[in-house]
Amino acid sequence: MASAAYPQTCPPYKTQQANFHRHPQARVADTHSKAIGYLFWVVGFTGAHRFFYGKSLTGVLWFFTFGLFGIGWLIDLFLIPSMDREASHHFRSGDTDYNLSWVLLVFLGVFGLHRFYQQRIFTGILYLFTGGLFGIGYIYDVLTMNSQIDDLHAKRRQQYAK
Repeated sequence: MASAAYPQTCPPYKTQQANFHRHPQARVADTHSKAIGYLFWVVGFTGAHRFFYGKSLTGVLWFFTFGLFGIGWLIDLFLIPSMDREASHHFRSGDTDYNLSWVLLVFLGVFGLHRFYQQRIFTGILYLFTGGLFGIGYIYDVLTMNSQIDDLHAKRRQQYAK
């Protein structure tokens, strides 16, 4: 039976209204690990956990204000479970693991290991010999890693559909 909140056109599972429009037929999978989110939270005054969960704008704000002067950083300790759920609804799961990509980026990104993992060999070699394109490529990847992986998953799905 359809109700006012869930008309018959909606799938039978509950949806997150804010992100449902992006991937309506995708099954919700846990794409981002809470444990890694908390690991990045430890250095959260840099915004690492916010970038990890796809919140680049507030990640930049956290970076330049040291986690809103520590207050926002402490509040985020309690917000990580909701950020994790939101990321799981927003991003597609696939062959490339978001968690491993982010760990490689954060700890070894200037050497391009995350690029090699994503099978982007040319840019991986370029990052390896230029220190992540002199840091600029590394910053770009921090800001766009989730969407890069999401696009990679979409391309692979298109290839499999053919």
